Amino acid sequence: MHDIIRQLDDKRSAARLGGGEKRIAAQHAKGKLTARERIELFLDPGSFEEWDMFKEHRCTDFGMEKQSLPGDGVVTGYGTVNGRLIFVFSQDFTVLGGSLSETHAEKICKVMDHAMKVGAPVIGLNDSGGARIQEGVASLGGYADVFQRNVMASGVVPQISMIMGPCAGGAVYSPAMTDFIFMVKDSSYMFVTGPEVVKTVTHEEVTAEELGGAVTHTSKSGVADLAFENDVEALTMLRRFINFLPSNNREKPPVQPTNDPAERLDFSLDTLVPDNANKPYDMKELIIKMVDDCDFFEIQPDYAKNIITGFARMDGHTIGIVANQPLVLAGCLDIKSSIKAARFVRFCDAFNIPVVTLVDVPGFMPGTTQEYGGIIKHGAKLLYAYAECTVPKVTLITRKAYGGAYDVMSSKHLRGDVNMAWPSAEIAVMGPKGAVEIIFREEKGDPEKLAQREAEYKAKFANPFVAGARGFIDDVIMPNETRKRVCRSLAMLRDKKLENPWRKHGNIPL
Repeated sequence: MHDIIRQLDDKRSAARLGGGEKRIAAQHAKGKLTARERIELFLDPGSFEEWDMFKEHRCTDFGMEKQSLPGDGVVTGYGTVNGRLIFVFSQDFTVLGGSLSETHAEKICKVMDHAMKVGAPVIGLNDSGGARIQEGVASLGGYADVFQRNVMASGVVPQISMIMGPCAGGAVYSPAMTDFIFMVKDSSYMFVTGPEVVKTVTHEEVTAEELGGAVTHTSKSGVADLAFENDVEALTMLRRFINFLPSNNREKPPVQPTNDPAERLDFSLDTLVPDNANKPYDMKELIIKMVDDCDFFEIQPDYAKNIITGFARMDGHTIGIVANQPLVLAGCLDIKSSIKAARFVRFCDAFNIPVVTLVDVPGFMPGTTQEYGGIIKHGAKLLYAYAECTVPKVTLITRKAYGGAYDVMSSKHLRGDVNMAWPSAEIAVMGPKGAVEIIFREEKGDPEKLAQREAEYKAKFANPFVAGARGFIDDVIMPNETRKRVCRSLAMLRDKKLENPWRKHGNIPL
């Protein structure tokens, strides 16, 4: 018995050492934590239960039989974050560069299968050199097994990828299918083909950071949602982020008690919208002043800045917020913002998170770049997402809601539950100047007459009362009572039940 216990201790020690002291030191020298250190920091202290610590690869080609290491480059298991069950896998770059083998993939698949069975989120801490070349097609098969589980788990349990090192080639497609991708600045990157291949094929000179670094993917491509300064900040923020989400699609998000009164008024909001309709203002100011404890977790803050998405709480309950941002492109909807918001709305809908939409939109972005880029189809994604969405939907129009963009932004016609407006709201087919120039085109040579017509149009349509008369707006509210009215609406909708017609799945305009 003593021998087997000693053997167990030796094997555990070898597994915990990963690639050895030298490689651990090299990992630390790059400013990166090891796979196990990351798990310890992320999960509640002492809660981690490890699986497959002794699993080893089966490859005997290219001298691999001499390089067998327990755990095979990934640490897997489950634990808790703030007392809630979480499954996690953390790739170990110190073991064969964290490369994915057949057995490495089996370990990841095992935790994903169990997460689906018990209804708990899956968190992947990615730090891998890619497929293990010595295993050939077996490692590619392992990737495909993981991909299949990503798809099956989509909309069932939250899946979050934290890229904490390299992630290249086929490896990028697993994170791409998860709900959120976070990255670490200067130490993580994602690309399908690396700088060397790019140089060979397209003759472009580009660094790994420029091609697929955290800043690139959070500001240019929109592939990643957030970038953090280092491993510690990334894992701390990930713990905070998970608090907003339910464990699976059958649960409602956790409720966090707050001392911020639901009935709180904020009179500073009465002067948020400028008198000049063409002057911008910061929609984030409204969000911060409306939500519990000014706590707003923004998603993709550096990408498609003309629309804001993120999570907050109202009266302790998680909500998703989608808001036009007048400070950027006047809040117009374009290709990037439509895709960004559509994906966010669909996530909220899949996981029972009510959506609060704040509207100040002059329309869709005009121009050949947008039309050639497919704004019709991409704009329809946001329309589709809102129309399909069955969770509680509360909409507030603060200023402009023009044309098709009015329809798209969770209007009453797309089954918006509670649609409100501030007195400053203008709901119309288009802005007064453009409308008058079309309706009274024969009077174009008379600026005085046109100005008079514009004043008439403004008086008739540049207000929320025409829409209110038709029931498209449920109420016109004072800005200072926004929090109170939104909280009451969400409380009323808490037990909302609405089902779409049965179908295998819809065909979103991808």
